[in-house]
Amino acid sequence: MLEHGGRLRRAARYYGIPLADWLDLSTGLNPNGWPVPAIPAECWQRLPEDDDELPDAARRYYGNPHILAVAGSQAAIQALPSLRPPGRVGVLHPAYAEHAANWQRAGHPLVVLSEADIEPALDDLDVLIVVNPNNPTGKLWQPAQLLAWQIRLAERGGWLIVDEAFMDSRPESSLAGLPVRPGLIVLRSLGKFFGLAGLRCGFAIAEADLLARLAETLGPWPISHPGRYVATQALADTVWRQATIRHLHSQAARLAALLSDHGWPPDGGCDLFQWLRCPAAPALHAALAEHGILTRLFTEPDGLRFGLPGDEAAWQRLSLTLARPEIQALRRY
Repeated sequence: MLEHGGRLRRAARYYGIPLADWLDLSTGLNPNGWPVPAIPAECWQRLPEDDDELPDAARRYYGNPHILAVAGSQAAIQALPSLRPPGRVGVLHPAYAEHAANWQRAGHPLVVLSEADIEPALDDLDVLIVVNPNNPTGKLWQPAQLLAWQIRLAERGGWLIVDEAFMDSRPESSLAGLPVRPGLIVLRSLGKFFGLAGLRCGFAIAEADLLARLAETLGPWPISHPGRYVATQALADTVWRQATIRHLHSQAARLAALLSDHGWPPDGGCDLFQWLRCPAAPALHAALAEHGILTRLFTEPDGLRFGLPGDEAAWQRLSLTLARPEIQALRRY
């Protein structure tokens, strides 16, 4: 299984720091997520039903009637490769590695691409996967560019998969609300913007026949009854959504400025994380962990992803730690 952020218990054991004493910046989740209310008892006592209020709430939120609830976008990522015969699949690097791993596991030849490689390689691909904004670099592609690629792929029966897990705070750049097109698959998640990763709820948006095949592959009850209840309420909370968009915009700018002020200017990022690419990344990751701050370490290329601190005490702790002499000494690498 691939490495992901959020392995806090393992870090606590390795560094000998109690779990409660950590500042976890490794996940890229909103640290001030949607406030979950009390859950009615019937949610625990009855099986979930797919004709409840969740489909309508999702259609309103994403602006599209062609939508399927899945057990986090990860469930769709794992299932989609089985819905096509083997073909050449273009994946970006660095990017969310579960896409590449699952298509390769299903027998599809991978074509690893840089951002500049996409255009010249497109006509030789059967599937192109774009994480938008990209994780961990934060690269944001505009709809016009993505739709131009989709047209070229669809002419040959190809797919464009756009993973919009980090898109909620930039709705103007989303493809979710556009009319569905042949071979266009948009994935969304409640884990990041809503801070509800434990809910394991996401959505796939695509043509009806493809969604039907995906639903058949995933089987019944992909999301628990309590999960469906919470997701429905969260998607309907427009006041919280608008306030959170504004808050995340300002917090992202603050994090980029804080890192720059301490000599670690980010190389990219989005509203939920900042991306620092540098040879000192492994050493910096370890040094921060020695002080109970967990970041997400990447290799090939070496880099760190910093999520947002959740409160003022966390912001001050990160700032003071970055200012420590042993941390500053790593800038010479």
